[in-house]
Amino acid sequence: FRLALIQLRVSAAKADNLQRACGLVREASAKGAKVVALPECFNSPYGTQYFKEYAEKIPGESTQKLSEVAKECSIYLIGGRSIPEEDGGKLYNTCTVFGPDGAMLAKHRKVHLFDINVPGKIQFKESETLSPGNSFSMFDTPYCKVGLGICYDMRFAEMAQIYGQKGCQLLIYPGAFNLTTGPAHWELLQRGRAVDNQVYVATISPARDEKASYVAWGHSTVVNPWGEVIAKAGTEETVIYTDIDLTKLAEIRQQIPILSQKRHDLYGIETKQ
Repeated sequence: FRLALIQLRVSAAKADNLQRACGLVREASAKGAKVVALPECFNSPYGTQYFKEYAEKIPGESTQKLSEVAKECSIYLIGGRSIPEEDGGKLYNTCTVFGPDGAMLAKHRKVHLFDINVPGKIQFKESETLSPGNSFSMFDTPYCKVGLGICYDMRFAEMAQIYGQKGCQLLIYPGAFNLTTGPAHWELLQRGRAVDNQVYVATISPARDEKASYVAWGHSTVVNPWGEVIAKAGTEETVIYTDIDLTKLAEIRQQIPILSQKRHDLYGIETKQ
């Protein structure tokens, strides 16, 4: 099946972001994409100072638009970090997924909050305004089961392993790495998660805006289960396409059968929720 990743140029105008995002979703569908993904924070600038201002309930304005365009195009639509979600007085970094009938199939709240301090380069603390999610998020398609994470979630190998154990063959991470962590770890982490679990991994970044308070790395990417980069964007607004070949995934798992060779008598990963 064809997967499309929309590397959107995000502005401060929510209505404009939504309109352009939906237009690019329609374009991707017209080119045969069956699963389409938007980047983290696609309808607002990324930064703790913006989260409260741009927050919405779910369902709300942004998710309604995503539901409508998913139904119109008859696709599976991953809404990036569609919005900062407000619920019960708390804010969450939330990704929603809609099916071809417009129904919401999954709602992933970012599990691991991005609190880092690299002296002289970048300091960021999502926990100043956001609360963490407490659950794994998967959804089924006629093609395969898909596991969801958001940006910093990708650094935690256990989460990807659990998705693999539960039958996911594609992991999708809307993300916004920066100019410090992006060149160092963006592609490295994707290839690691793909090889470790013999799955496809797709990451979707906003396009780079050098004038933004937080400058995204860009380079939305798809990696196959062999660890090869099979599609990669630059830094500009664009849509990239790749065909997900599940036959190739099965062949790789047969050739190097690590999933059946794990020593469950010695170690294991378990979920608490």
